[in-house]
Amino acid sequence: MTLPTSYTWSPVGQTLSVPFEANCGRRLNLIGGYFSHGPLAGHFEYEIYLGLPKSKAKKTKGQIVKLPEGVTKDEVGPIDAERLVAFFWRLAGRPSICSSDWKRIRPLYIWLDNYSVHTSQAVKEAVPELEAADIHLIYLPAYSPELSDIEPIWNDVKYHEMSQRSFTDILELRTEAKAALDRKAIKPMAAQSKTTELLRAAA
Repeated sequence: MTLPTSYTWSPVGQTLSVPFEANCGRRLNLIGGYFSHGPLAGHFEYEIYLGLPKSKAKKTKGQIVKLPEGVTKDEVGPIDAERLVAFFWRLAGRPSICSSDWKRIRPLYIWLDNYSVHTSQAVKEAVPELEAADIHLIYLPAYSPELSDIEPIWNDVKYHEMSQRSFTDILELRTEAKAALDRKAIKPMAAQSKTTELLRAAA
């Protein structure tokens, strides 16, 4: 589980050793949302799921080989349509217990790239219920990551916030990723607050 090396250096004449740990079916699956406008501008939310090795034996093919101690099945697996739609509702602020006609006070527009889960049939089937709650999905043009406001956040976390680049334990990687994401989440909010203060002072 070695992350890409962004840059490094070593004294002239000295060999630099960079540790490497193969993924071997271990990875983190992340989903995130960044509020670029409105009362929550600068707010960043995320969820992490563990990707664990699966059995290749005929009788148990596709099943997780072993859950790490203290980890439940709800914390494991890919970002599928069900989890994605649930995350939409979380971003929208829908309470866990609410009436079927619940609706946001103001509309929420969620911009997505064209990742297969984002455009899946299950997500399309959820659109009418989402739109009834004033939640609207909008897709970016294909191959246009520069148009996504959340891409710089992922890039900064991956290449700058995580100083340790190689991990032998998936839970250690998750802990480090959470810490990096939490640090990153504070920065946009702080910047937004500072901008608001400056605008008020200039008014």
